[in-house]
Amino acid sequence: MAKEQIKAKGGKPIVRGARKIRMKELSVYTRQVSAMLSAGMPLVQTLAAMEQQTADKNFRPVILGIRTRIEGGAMYSEALAYYPSIFDDLYISMMRAGEVGGILPDTCSRVASFLEASNKLRAKVKSAMMYPTVVIIVALSLSTALIMFVVPVFVAMFADFDADLPALTQALLDISDWLKSYWYIAIAAIGGTIYGLKRYYKTDKGQYNIDLIKLKFPILGELATKLSVSRFASTFAQLMHSGVQIIESLEIVSLATGNRVIGDSLANARKTIEEGQPLSAALEPNKHYPRMLIHMLSAGEQTGQVEEMMDKVAEFYDNEVETMVSGLTSMIEPLLMVFIGAVIGTIVVAMFLPIFKMSEIVM
Repeated sequence: MAKEQIKAKGGKPIVRGARKIRMKELSVYTRQVSAMLSAGMPLVQTLAAMEQQTADKNFRPVILGIRTRIEGGAMYSEALAYYPSIFDDLYISMMRAGEVGGILPDTCSRVASFLEASNKLRAKVKSAMMYPTVVIIVALSLSTALIMFVVPVFVAMFADFDADLPALTQALLDISDWLKSYWYIAIAAIGGTIYGLKRYYKTDKGQYNIDLIKLKFPILGELATKLSVSRFASTFAQLMHSGVQIIESLEIVSLATGNRVIGDSLANARKTIEEGQPLSAALEPNKHYPRMLIHMLSAGEQTGQVEEMMDKVAEFYDNEVETMVSGLTSMIEPLLMVFIGAVIGTIVVAMFLPIFKMSEIVM
């Protein structure tokens, strides 16, 4: 095994930089494999070419491992399953269906388009959230610095008057004294809270509860819902296009929505479908699904065009997410300015209040 890989429990390697490979390399790799297979190049030769041209030193031994296993008699999907940190159940299931149906080049092309669209949408959401996060962190850092180092110096100018400072000024001074004396407690509290939330989110109950809060949160909850519905519709459509059975598709999709509440409802829908009911009937009682999704899914089931309807739903909600992200970005900018102005303005007013009340202090 190449040195870039570390053996994990169960004999399957954990690949360094696996997240980076998934985000940046996987869609490009899949698109190129599709092009070569469509041109009539054998799979083993295609993988050999991909191994030589990939620039990612962590991905190169993965492609080598896949090619080696195929040469040893394994199917392409079986070789991919050896690297679960890169190729998830969705990817492997679609490749397996493409192999069985003899349409692997078309399946690779479809998966590549799906990955490209997913990465594009994820990048837009991440970019939109990055700006307010950075601004808030900078504003809080600047405010903390002012409170800890500037306010005490400024207030010290009035210490000789032996008079009570304005309440706001005194409150900031008390906060400054506490932070200077117990800054480590503040850092530990923030770090402990973040660590505790991460640990809690790793539990089944914690992940469900936090994801439920995300869906109920004002404005952002609507965005989270649309994101999950978009992922469900697009993933489900791709699996159905590739010939994956609906029960297996729901099992895979339930892990790919990005929200545990939505995912659990899809997993539970399997029972209703196994009893002979359509998927739309299984999802209809759930209030988290938009009515448009239910109606489109029902229409697709009645006309035998579920895949096409889910493609349309995914496209619609992708556009909805992009529009909403753009709108939130435009709305967040003035709100951030108001927030920063309020925080910094409060500190400035607290520092200058003693000057405004100088006459009272002197008397």
